[in-house]
Amino acid sequence: MANVAILGYGVVGSGVAEVIRRNAQAIKSRSGADINLLKILDIRDFPESPDRGLFTKNADEIFENEKIDIVVETIGGTGAAYEFVKRALKKGKHVVTSNKELVSSFGPQLLEMAEKMHVNFLFEACVGGGIPIIRPLNQCLAANEIAGISGILNGTTNYILTRMRREGTDFNVALKDAQLKGYAEADPTNDIDGYDTARKIAILSSIAYNEFVDAKKIHIEGIRGISHEDMQYADKMDCVIKLIGLSKKVEDKILAMVSPFLVSKSNPLASVENEFNAIMVKGNAVDELMFYGKGAGKMPTASAVTADIIEIARNEKRNGKKVWHVGDNDILLKPDDVELKFFVRLEVSDKLEAMNLASRIIGNISEVSLGDSEVKNEIAFITPVKKEKQFKVEIEKLAKNKAVKSVISKIRFLNGSLNLNGQ
Repeated sequence: MANVAILGYGVVGSGVAEVIRRNAQAIKSRSGADINLLKILDIRDFPESPDRGLFTKNADEIFENEKIDIVVETIGGTGAAYEFVKRALKKGKHVVTSNKELVSSFGPQLLEMAEKMHVNFLFEACVGGGIPIIRPLNQCLAANEIAGISGILNGTTNYILTRMRREGTDFNVALKDAQLKGYAEADPTNDIDGYDTARKIAILSSIAYNEFVDAKKIHIEGIRGISHEDMQYADKMDCVIKLIGLSKKVEDKILAMVSPFLVSKSNPLASVENEFNAIMVKGNAVDELMFYGKGAGKMPTASAVTADIIEIARNEKRNGKKVWHVGDNDILLKPDDVELKFFVRLEVSDKLEAMNLASRIIGNISEVSLGDSEVKNEIAFITPVKKEKQFKVEIEKLAKNKAVKSVISKIRFLNGSLNLNGQ
């Protein structure tokens, strides 16, 4: 028997309660134990909830209750959630969380605390919602050296970009639609500016390479600057635009970044649309694997949380996560030495002069045209493969010329190897 308490009765917390209640028999048959929900902590009242008899506003009723084995944290953030999780672990209770901000910020400390107390700290739902990815990285792929991870890790931005591409809407219209459908928050900053994706790629990288990757130090670019015209150019290049989180092990360092990328339509990630997520993992034994599914939502996320509860009920004495090593020096590489191609759009006063100038400064560029819908005072081109720091210098030099009025877009092309220093 495993007795559970839930901290926070929001979207995910109420979903977990529903899954435990609805699937009780299936959960028992798979875990070998009854999973009983004993308490729910929330400062609000829910008189219409089927779980109304379980609510408390007194945290002591959970942390001082020796019958409660597993605490599920679905409060979010790093304030009260962090203090409650520490308190639960110190009391010798297993903890399951869906809080990516908590794990990406305090993962090493909480994993170490769990190990010392001989309990589990599990967080499958932090990345990919209902997509199983953390447990496969920890267990199924344990025999592999992970070379790299890349993927679409945020359903909100993927929905917005899909709508822009399919329907020709601009960014603000697509964002408003995502908010009306519940895919985007009233304040969408974490999603559209790339912070949510950064936290997820930080967690995945920390697991894959057994080195703590600080999400706050990852190079991040969001999708606010992507326009419908960029989508049209992408289609001309047989590509789509996706917000990609990626990481790669480079000797004893890690490259990690979040950015919009031009993805070839032949790449499996290009066909991932709307609120769906997909994660590519490259191992030295299995080569490439792709994990695909709904990356968010009440029931998919609750499913992942409940799977962690079942895992604890099956293997109560085992701490299922390695403690991430935290080095003295920053292990993150800046993307300056990454070798990529770039797509560039410039507003110009003289097309011919600007194109000749770009060729002289950047090298063997390839012009991209929209044909009949060509913009009058604009040029667009693809650069040759070059290091990012070299490209930055060249584009700044180009922008200072009187023939160039402004740089409209600079979008990287995603390639399979993410060449760095020739590797």
